[in-house]
Amino acid sequence: MTARVQVLLADDEPNLRRVLTAQLERDGYDVFPVSGGRQAVEAFDENHFDLVISDLRMPGLDGMAVLAHVREQSAPPPVILITAHGTVDNAVEALKQGAFDYVTKPFDRTELRNVVAKAVRAGALAKQSASAMRSEHGRYGIIGESKAIREVFDILDKVSNTPSTVLITGESGTGKELVARALHAGSARKDQPFIAVNCAAIPANLLESELFGYEKGAFTGAASSKLGRFELAHTGTLFLDEIAEIPVSMQVKLLRALQEHKFDRVGGVSTLEVDVRVVAATNRDLRLEIAEGRFREDLYYRLNVVQVRLPALHERVEDLPLLLEHFTQHYAERLGRVVAGLTDEAMDRLRRYGWPGNIRELENVVERCMLFCDGDRIGVEHLPAEVREASERFLAQASDADAQAERAAAAADDGAGLKEAVREATSRLERELILRALDKTQGNVTHAARWLKISRKSLQTKMKELGLRDA
Repeated sequence: MTARVQVLLADDEPNLRRVLTAQLERDGYDVFPVSGGRQAVEAFDENHFDLVISDLRMPGLDGMAVLAHVREQSAPPPVILITAHGTVDNAVEALKQGAFDYVTKPFDRTELRNVVAKAVRAGALAKQSASAMRSEHGRYGIIGESKAIREVFDILDKVSNTPSTVLITGESGTGKELVARALHAGSARKDQPFIAVNCAAIPANLLESELFGYEKGAFTGAASSKLGRFELAHTGTLFLDEIAEIPVSMQVKLLRALQEHKFDRVGGVSTLEVDVRVVAATNRDLRLEIAEGRFREDLYYRLNVVQVRLPALHERVEDLPLLLEHFTQHYAERLGRVVAGLTDEAMDRLRRYGWPGNIRELENVVERCMLFCDGDRIGVEHLPAEVREASERFLAQASDADAQAERAAAAADDGAGLKEAVREATSRLERELILRALDKTQGNVTHAARWLKISRKSLQTKMKELGLRDA
């Protein structure tokens, strides 16, 4: 069972502390509530916490002092500050000092829940990056030595310390946010805010106010002004994940902000100017989105100044042993298990698997195996059923291919013509490669075509010819 997130909560108001504790516990967190800043510092020094939530104004040590103490640690957890309307300027200053985010009183429960979830995820990614940085295999917190990953490193070397906009592309689970954080950490902005926005997680009607903020009274429920993500990222980096999810109507305003570094808050009358480096990411083909009218071409070219394409895991299988070693060590420490590694057969099965979920799926598989492994090595019996079944299908297909080769050889021995023997051998090879690609991509024709480096239409035509599937 995965360990629960540990939250340190500091607030001098008993009723608010009680309400916050109840909500966080309902959301699945373990909460350690304290009544002031001094108690928070003492508790932090004596225990492990994954997240700190602190009121900004408290007698004795205030939230800024708590933030400063937490930030002194080598790998500090995220800090969220709770502030009244009149102290928003102080909260913004706290963001510049390293706070993850802030919420205003009286807080909206959904907003608080979302901010906490993002902070927990960011903290987990930071731990993963720090752990990977300690590895001798890889750079920028990214593990790997394959040619595909070295090409990524080369791009990061050249563009990290520049103001240029970067577009990160790749399938889900390949580590796009890790690359965005590497770009920030390798730049002159590394001590300034890194603000991440998951565009797919924000309702379309709230996206503008989330990015650009709003003024008091701009709409029903806007009881006070709120800064948007562009303002919070001032002098730092703004990471727009799942950029393809932004509605076309909103893309015009985003394009203006990128080109002019200016924008208007919702309900505002003055134009604001910011200094922000934008990094965007998507798992979609933006050229296809443009062709189908879902993404603006001018915004694409503005984002795509530099493109970093992250390879899928099946494209860099040679990195699999390094990744497995890293995750095995990580979960051995986290779960208190002593596991030396994998058996040769288990490793062979993992090499044959297609990894449609990429690095994220690999990490989940390792954690599951560690939970069910009773010995010192992970064996085939500990692998998830879908991994075992996929590798077994691959072995069965390989056996079938061998049988077809024997039949082709027998036909040649029986005097079949050269052209016929070559045609049969070619057909057999094409069938084997297509089946392997479909197996690796869990039957996804688009991904299989990309893996085979042919068009989707060509793959469908070939599959129909070989009787694998109707086009």
